[in-house]
Amino acid sequence: MANDPLPVRLADIEQAARRIGGRILRTPFVLSASLTERCGVPVGLKLEHHQTTGSFKLRGATNAVLSLPPQELACGVVAASTGNHGRALAHAARAEGAVATICMSRLVPDNKVAEI
Repeated sequence: MANDPLPVRLADIEQAARRIGGRILRTPFVLSASLTERCGVPVGLKLEHHQTTGSFKLRGATNAVLSLPPQELACGVVAASTGNHGRALAHAARAEGAVATICMSRLVPDNKVAEI
Protein backbone atom coordinates (compact mmCIF):
# COMPACT_ATOMS: atom_id res chain seq x y z
CA MET A 1 0.00 0.00 0.00
CA ALA A 2 2.99 2.32 0.42
CA ASN A 3 3.17 2.86 -3.37
CA ASP A 4 -0.59 3.26 -3.86
CA PRO A 5 -1.65 6.77 -4.89
CA LEU A 6 -4.78 6.50 -2.75
CA PRO A 7 -4.95 5.67 0.97
CA VAL A 8 -7.94 3.36 0.44
CA ARG A 9 -7.95 0.68 -2.24
CA LEU A 10 -10.91 -1.04 -3.85
CA ALA A 11 -9.89 -4.22 -2.02
CA ASP A 12 -10.19 -2.34 1.30
CA ILE A 13 -13.73 -1.25 0.41
CA GLU A 14 -14.71 -4.76 -0.64
CA GLN A 15 -13.29 -6.19 2.60
CA ALA A 16 -15.23 -3.64 4.66
CA ALA A 17 -18.44 -4.48 2.78
CA ARG A 18 -17.96 -8.18 3.58
CA ARG A 19 -17.13 -7.37 7.20
CA ILE A 20 -20.28 -5.32 7.86
CA GLY A 21 -22.60 -7.45 5.73
CA GLY A 22 -25.57 -8.66 7.73
CA ARG A 23 -24.88 -6.16 10.51
CA ILE A 24 -26.25 -3.03 8.87
CA LEU A 25 -29.36 -2.40 6.82
CA ARG A 26 -29.26 -2.32 3.03
CA THR A 27 -30.82 1.09 2.59
CA PRO A 28 -32.76 2.10 -0.53
CA PHE A 29 -31.28 4.03 -3.44
CA VAL A 30 -33.90 6.04 -5.30
CA LEU A 31 -33.86 8.31 -8.32
CA SER A 32 -34.81 11.90 -7.49
CA ALA A 33 -37.05 13.22 -10.26
CA SER A 34 -36.75 16.84 -9.10
CA LEU A 35 -32.95 16.80 -8.78
CA THR A 36 -32.59 14.90 -12.05
CA GLU A 37 -34.71 17.54 -13.79
CA ARG A 38 -32.83 20.40 -12.16
CA CYS A 39 -29.36 19.00 -12.89
CA GLY A 40 -30.08 17.54 -16.31
CA VAL A 41 -28.49 14.22 -15.36
CA PRO A 42 -29.81 11.30 -13.31
CA VAL A 43 -29.42 12.00 -9.59
CA GLY A 44 -29.95 9.23 -7.07
CA LEU A 45 -30.32 9.44 -3.32
CA LYS A 46 -29.04 6.80 -0.89
CA LEU A 47 -31.60 6.86 1.91
CA GLU A 48 -29.23 6.36 4.83
CA HIS A 49 -31.70 7.96 7.22
CA HIS A 50 -33.40 4.53 7.10
CA GLN A 51 -30.29 3.03 8.76
CA THR A 52 -30.77 1.66 12.28
CA THR A 53 -29.10 4.70 13.85
CA GLY A 54 -30.39 7.21 11.29
CA SER A 55 -27.23 7.90 9.31
CA PHE A 56 -24.46 6.40 7.19
CA LYS A 57 -22.08 6.65 10.16
CA LEU A 58 -23.09 3.16 11.28
CA ARG A 59 -21.22 1.68 8.31
CA GLY A 60 -17.85 3.12 9.33
CA ALA A 61 -18.37 2.58 13.04
CA THR A 62 -19.32 -1.07 12.53
CA ASN A 63 -16.34 -1.61 10.24
CA ALA A 64 -14.01 -0.02 12.79
CA VAL A 65 -15.35 -2.10 15.68
CA LEU A 66 -15.18 -5.33 13.69
CA SER A 67 -11.62 -4.51 12.58
CA LEU A 68 -10.33 -4.53 16.15
CA PRO A 69 -8.58 -7.64 17.42
CA PRO A 70 -10.63 -9.32 20.19
CA GLN A 71 -8.16 -8.31 22.93
CA GLU A 72 -8.43 -4.64 21.91
CA LEU A 73 -12.21 -4.74 21.55
CA ALA A 74 -12.40 -6.17 25.06
CA CYS A 75 -10.91 -2.87 26.31
CA GLY A 76 -13.82 -0.97 24.76
CA VAL A 77 -13.93 1.94 22.36
CA VAL A 78 -13.85 5.70 22.94
CA ALA A 79 -14.94 8.62 20.77
CA ALA A 80 -15.65 12.32 21.05
CA SER A 81 -18.93 13.04 19.28
CA THR A 82 -22.04 15.11 19.69
CA GLY A 83 -24.22 13.16 17.32
CA ASN A 84 -24.36 10.54 14.63
CA HIS A 85 -20.86 9.10 15.01
CA GLY A 86 -21.25 8.64 18.77
CA ARG A 87 -24.64 7.02 18.31
CA ALA A 88 -23.28 4.70 15.61
CA LEU A 89 -20.19 3.70 17.61
CA ALA A 90 -22.25 3.01 20.72
CA HIS A 91 -24.61 0.84 18.66
CA ALA A 92 -21.79 -1.05 16.92
CA ALA A 93 -19.94 -1.68 20.19
CA ARG A 94 -23.07 -2.90 21.96
CA ALA A 95 -23.82 -5.26 19.05
CA GLU A 96 -20.42 -6.88 19.61
CA GLY A 97 -20.75 -6.99 23.40
CA ALA A 98 -18.20 -4.21 23.93
CA VAL A 99 -18.31 -1.05 25.98
CA ALA A 100 -18.33 2.36 24.29
CA THR A 101 -17.42 5.60 26.01
CA ILE A 102 -18.67 8.63 24.11
CA CYS A 103 -17.32 12.00 25.30
CA MET A 104 -19.69 14.92 24.77
CA SER A 105 -19.94 18.58 25.61
CA ARG A 106 -22.38 19.67 28.29
CA LEU A 107 -24.06 21.68 25.53
CA VAL A 108 -25.31 18.60 23.69
CA PRO A 109 -29.13 18.51 23.77
CA ASP A 110 -30.69 15.90 26.06
CA ASN A 111 -32.37 14.08 23.16
CA LYS A 112 -28.98 13.46 21.49
CA VAL A 113 -27.44 12.30 24.75
CA ALA A 114 -30.33 9.86 25.21
CA GLU A 115 -29.91 8.50 21.67
CA ILE A 116 -26.18 7.96 22.17
